[in-house]
Amino acid sequence: MGLNSASLALLEPLLRRSVAPHAEKIDRQPEALRTALQELGRVSLLALRVPQTWGGAEVDETTFRYIQEQIARYSGALAFLQAQHQSAGSMLARSENKALQQTYLPCMGAGEALVGISFAHLRRDPSPVQAIAVPGGYQLQGVSPWVTGWGFFQTFIVAAALPDGRAVYGMVPFQSSQQSDGSELLCSEPMPLAVVTSTRTVTVQFNHWFLPTDQVVAISPLSAQAKSDRLNVLQHSFLALGCARAGLDILAMADPQQKHPFIRSAFESLNQELLDCRQAIFSAKPSVEVFAEQANLRAWAIELAVRCAHAAVVVSRGAANTIDHPAQRVYREALLFSVSGQTTDIMAATLDRLTNNSTQSIVANGKANSNLEQIRPTFQHESL
Repeated sequence: MGLNSASLALLEPLLRRSVAPHAEKIDRQPEALRTALQELGRVSLLALRVPQTWGGAEVDETTFRYIQEQIARYSGALAFLQAQHQSAGSMLARSENKALQQTYLPCMGAGEALVGISFAHLRRDPSPVQAIAVPGGYQLQGVSPWVTGWGFFQTFIVAAALPDGRAVYGMVPFQSSQQSDGSELLCSEPMPLAVVTSTRTVTVQFNHWFLPTDQVVAISPLSAQAKSDRLNVLQHSFLALGCARAGLDILAMADPQQKHPFIRSAFESLNQELLDCRQAIFSAKPSVEVFAEQANLRAWAIELAVRCAHAAVVVSRGAANTIDHPAQRVYREALLFSVSGQTTDIMAATLDRLTNNSTQSIVANGKANSNLEQIRPTFQHESL
């Protein structure tokens, strides 16, 4: 069943009620994260870009951006985990493998089937996961260095480089497994991450793993990954924007009796910059022709998330140094969203912004998408 306006209206109340009070536990405890993920599934928010004919929500781009931002505002761990699943749903929806679509897509929106991804290593040259064609499919060899969702996702889509300059994407089990000929898929223990530990990120070793043809999701040129990175350069910006808002939420509550006008002044300044930044990003259309401009917008969102999180730490004083303080979590989430989906171009744009002494914000030309007001895109009514 597709996402309707009533379900969308329930999003923020659901996040405030079921996620925000438990955000610190969700960051560290897998069972708390699992419960939060189930809450999103209960209102069919886990297949946002899957067509309604396959049981997905099929939301427009603006709505998708808004939902990603809102989830990140209340829990970085939940935002990070569900983003992997959303990406898998998008890829399956574009697949020519109808059998895989029929198996997974109708079950993904409610979380009855949960699928992860492992694509990022294709940005490395050579790719640490290689594949060769064999009778009936492909043989995978190598290490996928970063796969999120062990213990949550039953399967994940892995990408492997082929000798002919293409990449094969296939569905594999997300647990250590052995095939009849002795070939193996081995999952490591979860990494001890500084943030979103609960998402259980592991490395996966493929030892001559056989990927049958009927489990192939897609085959495309290796260059398609770089093209996708440029086209979707703003994709991770919405998580950074949500993180920035989370920092400002803490800043807004730091001085309830308004004894310190400099706190209000800091809030108003950062809040206005966030409104300007998000309007520019929400108004931007995916396009490789304006890649440099959009990379700069992404860098702005990253830098702003760090500054808003830092402001939250400062006003929280020494309490922010405790592991279970919201400011501590948001500050670490800003670290995560600084490097999520990072390419060399984004690294360069971010460092350029961090070393640029200009205080002027980047404001994109053009008006915001007309749909923005309809889905509460701004926070103009929020105050101290």
